[in-house]
Amino acid sequence: MAKVIEELDTGVVVTQVTEDGSAKENIYCELPWCDRHSQGFVYRQQSDEVGPNGSHYIYCKFGTWESEQIGTGLGSCGITFGGTFFYRRVVDGKQEFVRVNLTSGKSSVIYEFPEDFAPKGNITVSPDERYCAYGVALSFDPVMFAIEVVDLESGSRKIIHKDPEICNPHTQFEPTHGKWVMVQHNRGCEHLPDGTRTQLVGEKGATEFLLTIPDGEVTRLPVGTPHTTGITGHEAWITGQDEILMSVGARGDFTPEAGGNLIAVTASGQVRRVGIPGIQVNHVGTTPDGRFFSVDNWRGTSELLIGSNLSGKTTLVCESRTSMGPSQATHAHPYLSPDANWLVFNSDSPGRPQIHVASVPKSMTTDVLSDD
Repeated sequence: MAKVIEELDTGVVVTQVTEDGSAKENIYCELPWCDRHSQGFVYRQQSDEVGPNGSHYIYCKFGTWESEQIGTGLGSCGITFGGTFFYRRVVDGKQEFVRVNLTSGKSSVIYEFPEDFAPKGNITVSPDERYCAYGVALSFDPVMFAIEVVDLESGSRKIIHKDPEICNPHTQFEPTHGKWVMVQHNRGCEHLPDGTRTQLVGEKGATEFLLTIPDGEVTRLPVGTPHTTGITGHEAWITGQDEILMSVGARGDFTPEAGGNLIAVTASGQVRRVGIPGIQVNHVGTTPDGRFFSVDNWRGTSELLIGSNLSGKTTLVCESRTSMGPSQATHAHPYLSPDANWLVFNSDSPGRPQIHVASVPKSMTTDVLSDD
């Protein structure tokens, strides 16, 4: 049963949407897990069923908080800025790749993978829904990872890039034209021959590069050492600008006191400082229209802020009061709905991770967009 837990003087109302004991999280936050009309959002909840399909996907309507299960699958999933949701499930010795239109509720199987298919992280889908891309492990003796692309029209699968240090590729399709996939490069990661990871990233820290789709041409981005501190691994495309918003390590010139650790980099390699003074940004997300972003403060009460990609202004929405512990479900992972009326986030302040939503008044977004 949803319940209002906070009403702020700014007009923000915070609702705890879930309260049962099932393990759950609001997935990752680079883009909204919402239908295109901002009627509702998807979160992931652990299934009690025995078998490989261990995650229920729950669609919850904003405001009424009515919920329905729209699928059960393997955990990792994907979504487009257009509000099409994708997940994988094991059925009769194969993995089905399922497409769900969050507006109509209609679902269909659009591709079949082998049963032992194991991508690295979530699968990303191009804005025209022709291609999907993901990371795979090819070998651990020697270590080698790759980025693979599926042409969902022809059904073909092709490896377009290999690298021993893309163990956590965090692939994201550029959302305007779909011409690039962003890939995280964990320089210095190490693994044992049995696949056990002994080091996520080395002294150089992580960086990013782009791959053109479908041919795999590489563009290295000037982020991470020696250009900036190492990236945190939290980044999101800004629609219509061929630009990526990301946080970097809050050290040296990028501490909250020195102007902040939020930056943006274009596909052509131009870097600009977006830093929010006094805030140590960790996770970032953007809206489909490219106007807004959302971030969490990785210290204190984990404040949640929204900002404008146009004016550069930011404002505090609320505090998540989550513990920021080892579990991803204790990270706020805030994202704005496409219409910027709702901010979805995790918080374990009730004692265990639950899904929360803050309403965002129009006056707040209007003020952030203004140049005054």
